[in-house]
Formats: sequence, structure tokens, C-alpha cells
Amino acid sequence: MDNTNPSDKNDAGTTTPQLTALELAQYIDHTLLKPEAINAAFDALCQEAIRYRFYSVCVNSSRVAYVAPRLQGSGVKVCSVVGFPLGAMTTQSKAYEAREAISGGATEIDMVINVGWLKSADLRAVEADIRAVRSATLANTILKVIIETVFLTEEEKITACELARKVGADFVKTCTGFLGGGATVEDIRLMRRVVGKDMGVKASGGIRTRQAALDLIAAGATRIGAGAGVALVSGAEGSGTY
Repeated sequence: MDNTNPSDKNDAGTTTPQLTALELAQYIDHTLLKPEAINAAFDALCQEAIRYRFYSVCVNSSRVAYVAPRLQGSGVKVCSVVGFPLGAMTTQSKAYEAREAISGGATEIDMVINVGWLKSADLRAVEADIRAVRSATLANTILKVIIETVFLTEEEKITACELARKVGADFVKTCTGFLGGGATVEDIRLMRRVVGKDMGVKASGGIRTRQAALDLIAAGATRIGAGAGVALVSGAEGSGTY
């Protein structure tokens, strides 16, 4: 179904998709990654995900086993970040964390690349890092590669996307949202152009309004990571954080 109207143009000149709250909810990874978050916050996260029918919840690996049984049978998937937020631990550590998260119930993994290796042009190490996590996943596990756009030049963004595609990742993702910056229409357009139509592109970082989410989808995002998911589907400005 075509959810766009040619008359609905955003400030960037692209057509804004006309999505219902439920349709938009199916783009959203409802996210809670704050280190100080308590059990009650994860209870609320799961309840909101079920109520609004978000695509998934996204949590740190230590919280996967807590949220998975609370979402069982709901249709809401469990996503775990790996190597979050710095991406600077050893490759073996990332692979182990991915396996642990999957054993706890995660069906999607969002891994952070080693940005320092990329900026040092050690592309073999970056590729091996992503490949190790890919190898640690199951056949039905969705792997998203967080390239941390805030630190990268355009050329480095292109290289990171090409490496993720080469290794067989399912998505590339803008950033963690913890280290400054955030998802931009320009970055989403670039990432979509590099990976083509067969890979997913996840916009994450600083997305707090429905219009911002729609603009990113219009630019090529196929998933939205946000702590303000309820605000996005209700159309209110959100102050939710990761």
C-alpha cells in the first residue's frame, strides 16, 4: 500500500509518508538503555510495547532475560545492544555478549563497531569484528550494525556501510545516542544509497517527535530506535530518553 500523498512535502523536499499510529509503531524499537533504569521501568517498557504494538523493545544484554518472558506471546520482539555504547571492547567479548543475549531471548542484535579502528583505516579489524558477531548469531537473528555517524566523515560512513553489507548484516544503524549527535535525514539518505534496497536502515538518536520519525522514514529508514516511542505514535512532542 502506498502511504504517501504527493502534496505532503517536508522541509527537505521529500514526501512524508502518511502512517497510522499502528503503522508507525511497527517501525519502532521501543528503547530503554539507561544504566540506572530499575525493574519497574522495564515493566513499563514492556507494557507500553504491548499496548502500542511496537515492533520490539531494545535493552542492554543484562536485561534481555528480564523482558523476554514479559513479552512472550505478545508479538513484540526483543532486541539487545552489544558492545554498547563505545564499541571498544574486544571482538571476542562482543561475540560472547551476542550469544548470551540470544540465549536469554533476543532475536535482534544491535552491535557497535569499533570506531577507532575504522578511523585508523584498519578495515580488516572492523570487518572481522562485525563478522565475529554475525557468526555468533542464529540463522533467524537480525543483526544491526551501529556505525556511530557522529564521529565519521562521509567517506567513513560509506566504508562502514559497505563493510556491514559485505559481512551480511541485516541493517546499518546511525548511532547509539549516548555520545552526541543523532539521526539526520542526510545520513539516512546516504546510508540508504550505499546499502541499496535490500538492507535495513535504522535511524536512532534524538528522535522525539512524530514528524522527525516520518521524515527519517521518508529518507529511507526502515526502523526507528527511540526512547520516546509513545510520544511518536501519539503525535506529541516527546522527552523520552534512552
